[in-house]
Amino acid sequence: MNNLDDFDIKILSILQQDGRISNVKLAKQLSISEAPCWRRLQRLKKSGIIEGYQAILNRRKLGFGVMSFIQLKFVQHDKELTQLFENTINECPEVMSCHNTSGAADFLLIVVAKDLDAYVEFIDQKLRKIPGITEITSNISLRELKSSFKLPL
Repeated sequence: MNNLDDFDIKILSILQQDGRISNVKLAKQLSISEAPCWRRLQRLKKSGIIEGYQAILNRRKLGFGVMSFIQLKFVQHDKELTQLFENTINECPEVMSCHNTSGAADFLLIVVAKDLDAYVEFIDQKLRKIPGITEITSNISLRELKSSFKLPL
């Protein structure tokens, strides 16, 4: 964030609130003309600070009633096993997020499923078939108190 000035931070804050805002409205909110606003926006995209745009969907209204946090432990940290794991996880649409973590577990997954039966099927048919996993610990979300991807700028 060293090369970002106040206008860049304001642009990013506004976009986190409304990713579909037009350049005209964005420039107006910033009290700058459209051309410099557009150039700044393009620079933020080109630099990779803005990775893309997407709609935020309501998982429950789409029928995904189960969200779980899964901790995985591996027997060893072999390069081939790790690559196989990463490839498998990247192909699983149920996995919303996967993190290599410090602490007791090697990986933390956020997984969604239509219901408990679908969740059990994911565990049995996908996770348990990945070689090297020695322990699977599931924590099913009972109630979501906060969910956000907005960074504290």
